[in-house]
Amino acid sequence: MRAALLAGAVYFGVVFAAGFALGAVRVTLLVPAVGEPVAVALELPLLLLWSWWTCGWCLRRFAVPASVAARALMSAVAFALLMAAECGLDAALNGRDLAAHFARYHSATALVGLAGQVLFALFPLLRR
Repeated sequence: MRAALLAGAVYFGVVFAAGFALGAVRVTLLVPAVGEPVAVALELPLLLLWSWWTCGWCLRRFAVPASVAARALMSAVAFALLMAAECGLDAALNGRDLAAHFARYHSATALVGLAGQVLFALFPLLRR
């Protein structure tokens, strides 16, 4: 299970770093040009492709067993870290508290982003 914990943390870190970089491009260049919904729709496939590749690399690198328990642990660690980082970053950059952060999920664009985050979390279970 140590491998799954470590793989989940590294999976989160590598994908979050890429998401942070892509998010900066999305917010500064794409949103002003095409609007937030289109910008998210352009960013999400790239981030999911990167997530899929990174997930496979982490599974191999840390030799995570193919058992559902190990893969679910990797998924849970990565998703929990992602949600914590998202909340912390939203608080730091936008001054939103936890309630305001989760209130954003009433918009269609935020729900699309959340769906992408859920897919990110499911990838360790889907990869074989």
